[in-house]
Amino acid sequence: MPTALVPVIVGVGQFTNRPAAVPEIVEPLEMMARCAEVAEEDAGAPLLASLDSITVVNLISHSYADPAKQLGSRLGAYPGEAVTTSMGGNSPQWRINDAADRISRGELSLALITGAEAFHSLKVARRDGIELSWGRKGDPGKVVGDARSGSNEVERAHQAHMPIRIYPLFENALRAARGIDIGQHRQLLGTLCAGLSRVASENPYAWFQVAKSAAEITADSPDNRMICFPYRKFMNAIMTVDQAAAVIVTSTARARELGIPESKWVYLRGCGDAHDHWFVSDRVDFHSSPALRLAGRRALEQAGTDPSRIDFADFYSCFPSALQLGARMLGVADDGSVELTVTGGLPYHGGPGSNYTTHAVAQLVARLRDASDARFGLATGVGWYMTKHSVGIYSNQPPSTPWSRHDVAADQAKLDAEIHPPLSIDANGSATVETYTVAHDREGSPDYGLAAVRLADGSRAWANILDRSALDAMETSEIIGRSGRVSHRQDRGINVLEL
Repeated sequence: MPTALVPVIVGVGQFTNRPAAVPEIVEPLEMMARCAEVAEEDAGAPLLASLDSITVVNLISHSYADPAKQLGSRLGAYPGEAVTTSMGGNSPQWRINDAADRISRGELSLALITGAEAFHSLKVARRDGIELSWGRKGDPGKVVGDARSGSNEVERAHQAHMPIRIYPLFENALRAARGIDIGQHRQLLGTLCAGLSRVASENPYAWFQVAKSAAEITADSPDNRMICFPYRKFMNAIMTVDQAAAVIVTSTARARELGIPESKWVYLRGCGDAHDHWFVSDRVDFHSSPALRLAGRRALEQAGTDPSRIDFADFYSCFPSALQLGARMLGVADDGSVELTVTGGLPYHGGPGSNYTTHAVAQLVARLRDASDARFGLATGVGWYMTKHSVGIYSNQPPSTPWSRHDVAADQAKLDAEIHPPLSIDANGSATVETYTVAHDREGSPDYGLAAVRLADGSRAWANILDRSALDAMETSEIIGRSGRVSHRQDRGINVLEL
């Protein structure tokens, strides 16, 4: 490969809007256009008209008809490739990785990756009784990425199919794996989240710019009700935001042709993409991620560095368990001693659907440009339930070797072959709790329990806990490892656990 074909980010743009009334609303397509124009201005050269690829990250707040082509028209760009991604917070980093691969092979020259959400605007419009006349709705056009559902029928039957319920399962499993009690765990979560909040308070693009203390984050209050144990509201990603971001990727050769100063260049030095066993039911366990561990290792190997040399990091943080798993799988301390975000994380910076990681990359680029010496930055993106993973290692210094990735398909085949417990659908008999959570209603009262259990034959089953008297105790006493009995309720199509 010619050494000139080195992937480099040359422009980034972010936009956060806080409309108090309908006239202040900016629709997602316009938000993306503004970010693309800011990214072009950031690069200091005319780029948009020459794009040969536009990627729009999956949009939830409005279903545009072919948003990538609509965006291109607004920008005066008509590239050969205009695509929308499937849902997943890994999408921005995955598309950056893909663009880098193709740039290194000379198949691509100039790529824009962008996304936006405007859930806050929808809330404002509903409040004022206004129907927003945003761009034409319809088929999103060419969709790239794995669009499979994140849950199977058994998981959905037991209500084990929403992020607010699944990530607490990981969290409680992590607590048990650490060997700490519930009180210690609460303090750890408070410290971890307070660190995120502090970073968000200093980020002009963050949604919440007032730092919360660990005590505020863990306290029981009307504004901070329990959602699913152990997560109170302040620990959950906030999607009711209006945010957009964009990144422009090219090669060093093209950057020189365009006259972009080297002070703007940030190199993607290494990357990794992989997915764990697709359904949560099939995971090896609930406190690790073999796919993220491998994707991270491949990215670090390609970059020629190791975790101790990462200066700036942004681990995906829809919930604290995602943050901790990311750090643990890549060998970075997750006890609050290392800053794990450059944005403030999804609960405090804001979680604009699948596009959060574009903001993280933009922040990393700014940090690396400002550094006076050689530095490394790391970003991770996660889709579904710690399912899809993408990793990027960035630097303000060029690589010493040509761009070369490990065989992604071969790695994925090894991950797919990892042995996991079989799933028992109609479970009956003695069972041991593997992990659990307690879901709360809108008033903050315990509603039902959700558990993954292991049966005597080693198989795994989902079960609900319906005994209200048991739910309070499940939030004060460790039940992971406790024995009980599970029985299948044919009338409800679920397994029920009695402790």
